[in-house]
Amino acid sequence: MSTRILVVDDEESNLKVLDRLLGKAGYAVSTASSGPQALDVLRADQPELVLTDLKMPGMDGLELLKAVRTVTPTTEVILMTAYGTVEIAVEAMREGAYDFITKPLNRHDVLRSVRKAEEKAQLVAENRQLRQQVEAQRNATGPLGTTVGRSEAFRSVLETLKQVAPSEATVLVMGESGTGKELLARAIHNLSDRSKGPLIRVNCAAIPENLFESELFGYEKGAFTGAAGRKPGRFELADGGTLFLDEVGEMSLAMQVKLLRVLQEGEFERVGGTKTVAVDVRLVAATNRDLERMVAERKFREDLYYRLNVIPLRVPPLRDRYDDVPLLAAHFLRVYAEKNRKGVRGITDDALEALQAYRWPGNVRELENTVERAVVLCKGDHIGVADLPGHMQPEGSGNARKLVFAIGTPLREMEDLAIRETLRYTGGDKKLAARLLGIAARTIYRKLEDKTGGEGDED
Repeated sequence: MSTRILVVDDEESNLKVLDRLLGKAGYAVSTASSGPQALDVLRADQPELVLTDLKMPGMDGLELLKAVRTVTPTTEVILMTAYGTVEIAVEAMREGAYDFITKPLNRHDVLRSVRKAEEKAQLVAENRQLRQQVEAQRNATGPLGTTVGRSEAFRSVLETLKQVAPSEATVLVMGESGTGKELLARAIHNLSDRSKGPLIRVNCAAIPENLFESELFGYEKGAFTGAAGRKPGRFELADGGTLFLDEVGEMSLAMQVKLLRVLQEGEFERVGGTKTVAVDVRLVAATNRDLERMVAERKFREDLYYRLNVIPLRVPPLRDRYDDVPLLAAHFLRVYAEKNRKGVRGITDDALEALQAYRWPGNVRELENTVERAVVLCKGDHIGVADLPGHMQPEGSGNARKLVFAIGTPLREMEDLAIRETLRYTGGDKKLAARLLGIAARTIYRKLEDKTGGEGDED
C-alpha cells in the first residue's frame, strides 16, 4: 500500500508540481490550499506524511504543524519555505517537524526528505504494532500474569483463586518452595477490587528479627539510633491495597502477636510512637512450612494460624502436574531466548521427555533456571538433551550422583550429606541449594553451623 502524503500550499502551481513529482515516485497524494482545508483532509484520510508551506494566509505552517500533532500524532510533517532561517528551523523542529526544506524546491531534496520521513513513519508504525502485540499477549494472560498451567491440579487452584480474589478474605497460599506462590498472590491482587492500589511484598525470612517490627509498622524520628526521620512501614505503604507476607512461617512468636493485633483491629503504632495508625489492608500470606505442625509444636500461634487460614490455597508441586512441564518450558524458552537474543525456537522430543521424567525438587523455579541455562548454552535452534544438566539426562553425566544410605543411618547424617551434595551441585550457592531442597536458606546456614560446633535444631 502506497504511503499517503498530504501537500499543503496556497500557491496552485506548487501543488501541481509536487502532486506530479510525488505521484510519479509512487506516493498517494492529496492536496489542500489552506490550513483549515488540510485539517479536513487530515481527519478523513490520516496520511502518514504532511508536506506544508510555512507562509500561508490564515493558518500558517507552524500552526498547522501543532494541529497535526494533536489530530494525528504519528503523522510526520515536513515544512517548506522561501524564508529559510535558523530560528524558524529550530522552532519547527521544537514543535515536532521532521524536516525543513527551502524554496525554490529541488526535486532531489524533496524526494530525499520525504523518503527519510517515510522510513521514520514506518518504523514508528512497526514499533506501535509490536507494542500492541505485547499488550495483547499480556491481556491474553490477563490478571493471572504469567501463571501457566493446564493440568487438573493447577486448574483447580486457579478456579478457587478466581472465586476468592474479589473478596476481602485473608488467603493463605501453601506449597513447596519454587511452586509460584508469589505469582498467585499477585493474581489475587490483580483480580480484586484493590488492583489499582499497591501490592507490597514482605519476605519474612529475609528481614532480621530486630528490624522486623520497624519494617512492618514503620518508626518515628529518634525511635532508635539512626532514625533521623519518620519512616512508614509496609502496612502503611499497602494501605488501600494488598500486603503479601511471604514465608510467614519464619516469623518469630513475638512478631506473631503484633501481627495478630493488626489483623484483628486494623491499627498499630509506629516504633517509638504513640499515635495509632489505622490502615485498610487485605492480607495474603504464603509459606512452605507445615503451620499445623508448627502450631502443635508451639512454634506458631494457633490464633494467628486461624486468622491467616481463612481461605487456604494449596499449590501442587511440579511433580504432581507433569502436564504443565511442556507449557512452562515453552514459556520460559520464549522469555530467555528473547532476553539473551538467542535464536532458540523449541525443545527436542528427547529433551522434553527428559524434563517430564525429572521430579523437580525445586519445582517451577528449578525448571525456569534449567531452561534459562539450556537457552544460553544451546548452540542450535532447539534445546537438546545435551543442553540439560547431567543429572537430568537419561544416562546421567556424573554432574550429580545418587545418594544411597544404609538402613539405620542417623537422620542428621542424611540431612547433612544431602545439604553438602546439593551445595556441591550448586557451586556453593546456598540460596539455590535451599530452593532445591525445599527449605529456607537460613536453615542451611543453621545446620552447617550446628555441624561445626553446636547442637542441631531439627527443622
